Amino acid sequence: MSSRDAAPPAPPRRNPCCLCWCCCCSCSWNERRRAWRASRESRLQPLPSCEACATPSPEEVRSWAQSFDKLMHSPAGRSVFREFLRTEYSEENMLFWLACEELKAEANQHVVDEKARLIYEDYVSILSPKEVSLDSRVREGVNKKMQEPSAHTFDDAQLQIYTLMHRDSYPRFLSSPAYRALLLRGRSTSSSEA
Repeated sequence: MSSRDAAPPAPPRRNPCCLCWCCCCSCSWNERRRAWRASRESRLQPLPSCEACATPSPEEVRSWAQSFDKLMHSPAGRSVFREFLRTEYSEENMLFWLACEELKAEANQHVVDEKARLIYEDYVSILSPKEVSLDSRVREGVNKKMQEPSAHTFDDAQLQIYTLMHRDSYPRFLSSPAYRALLLRGRSTSSSEA
């Protein structure tokens, strides 16, 4: 066989461990991933301090009933809604939405790659205990985008979860004892000031 007949060199392939989303290999990627996940999970257990410390005004609490967008744009609103979702065993929806927002704010491609893989493992993978409910079309789209992750890899999935929270959990939140208690507290505060 002459050098002319030789097959062209194969394009460089990614290290298979970089796409290994399970815990079966012991590559350095998995070690970094485990350390980052451990620090992230310890941060996610309590509510973030920046959101937990903000006490909403009575006007702000009332505005949450006007639209889901107002609730989600309010740090205190997200915090209260996340607590409600925790009682419904669907906190992973808010955690996924927040993780996607964090990913969109990231500019460093290496960090985007790592965060995208962790979001996938934590919320999209069918093996995850915190898997969010995505339809097959969106899940397939995410799987394709994970070949070359970007800050917008999860946009369709994030929109689907946002819509799910809006249509499903938000109406129940507005009639929940937690939200009613906040409304009553706001009324008692404003009547005592009068």
